[in-house]
Amino acid sequence: MTRVRFAPSPTGPLHIGGLRTALFNYLHARKNKGTFILRVEDTDQNRYVEGSESYIQEALEWCGMIPDEGPANGGNFGPYRQSERKAIYKKYIDELIKKGGAYYAFDSADSLKEARNKSEKSGETFKYGSQNRHLFQNSLTLSPKEVEEAIKGDYVVRLKVSPGAVVQVEDLVRGTVHVDSDLLDDKILMKSDGMPTYHFANVVDDHLMKITTVIRGEEWLPSLPMHQLIYDAFEWKAPEFMHLPLILKPNGKGKLSKRDGEKEGFPVFPLQWKEETPGFREMGFLPEAMVNYLALLGWNDGSENERFSLKDLEEAFDVSGVQKGGARFDYEKARSVNHQILIDTPSELLIENELVKRLLVEFPKEQWLDLLSLVKERLYTLMDLKEETTFLLRPHPYDEKSLLKIRGEKTVTALKKIIALLEKNDSGKSIKEELFSWAKEKEIPLGIVMQSFRLSLVGRLTGPDLFEICALLGKNVSLKRVKDFLNHLN
Repeated sequence: MTRVRFAPSPTGPLHIGGLRTALFNYLHARKNKGTFILRVEDTDQNRYVEGSESYIQEALEWCGMIPDEGPANGGNFGPYRQSERKAIYKKYIDELIKKGGAYYAFDSADSLKEARNKSEKSGETFKYGSQNRHLFQNSLTLSPKEVEEAIKGDYVVRLKVSPGAVVQVEDLVRGTVHVDSDLLDDKILMKSDGMPTYHFANVVDDHLMKITTVIRGEEWLPSLPMHQLIYDAFEWKAPEFMHLPLILKPNGKGKLSKRDGEKEGFPVFPLQWKEETPGFREMGFLPEAMVNYLALLGWNDGSENERFSLKDLEEAFDVSGVQKGGARFDYEKARSVNHQILIDTPSELLIENELVKRLLVEFPKEQWLDLLSLVKERLYTLMDLKEETTFLLRPHPYDEKSLLKIRGEKTVTALKKIIALLEKNDSGKSIKEELFSWAKEKEIPLGIVMQSFRLSLVGRLTGPDLFEICALLGKNVSLKRVKDFLNHLN
């Protein structure tokens, strides 16, 4: 059975790169009728940030990716927080030491610093490994009695990497990777505080949780040979691996960061983080659009189709569609995807959105449905609602450039006719046909008629359907605005 895990660290808000990793894990599980697990990798307690874990859970749920197992969802393979698995890691680190795949190291920070400085002076990169481990204080160089005494104090546990070997690993995206073991460090597996490093904990957890495919960002690709060595040292079968391409800055140069968003005015987190950092949700994106756009960052189904619901993706996703190269983030493309999904979403559903409720609070509830239907096709995000509906409360200041274009006797004549029609009709919608016939008969350009009318009601030459606006404003408000505009011209 397919089992995948999304394993973020609770060190702050979830970046959209992490959310995309979660999405690809989720889709791979659903496509193969498997299990999607959330595992919190909080072994580095110094970097733990309060509220991060609940943020991650909420972001996944907002996008419809409910974990099958996890800290909040339960399951048979817990605990799902690494900080609660300390006894498990101790058991397996002891086992690995007994197997000869790892060893205790007692070197002080000063001695390691001195060795590092010495290497740098000679122009070499410092590595603690097979070439020099005999020069340090560890269980490979000390007597059993000395080791017994030394482990009463501070120590770390290191992986024992054999020299002169070729480590071969397979990646579903990048193919076969070969690495000379002489290039690898004896990495620390257990820190002096008794907590495992990421490298050790994730291998043990993936094995015990029966993970079949590890899907993560390409920044972990250099660590893959070492993880393979840990599997080999335990004589465990490794899962399949897939390392996803980076999400790049809009210019394509480097990894997308929070600073890029702050500089260019777009979010890089799915949800708001504290007061100062808005997310896609607070900027007016629908979760369906978030999922659709993220899926297109580094994957395609081999067709020209770019519209996918989460359900569509669950059926269409295949690892063969994941690209090797980085995917450039394009905020305007994300807005365009959101725009299309907003148009296709029934207004009855949109008025249940909390952001929509806040943005329409100044209008009577009975008008909300009509309001949304009126402006929906003009929205790229829900935040556009404020700009697109504010003229219904009060018209924009008249656009003086537009006024200069239409000033003249024909404009005045058209406005007087509009007033006359509004006065004798109960609804602005009902004047359309008669107004158009009158303009044709009087040989007054329809452009002048409609622009005059729109400037009266809106203050600008852009906006939704004029006669729908009339209906929402009502007869009295529409009349007043046309008369005010005529007075302004005079």
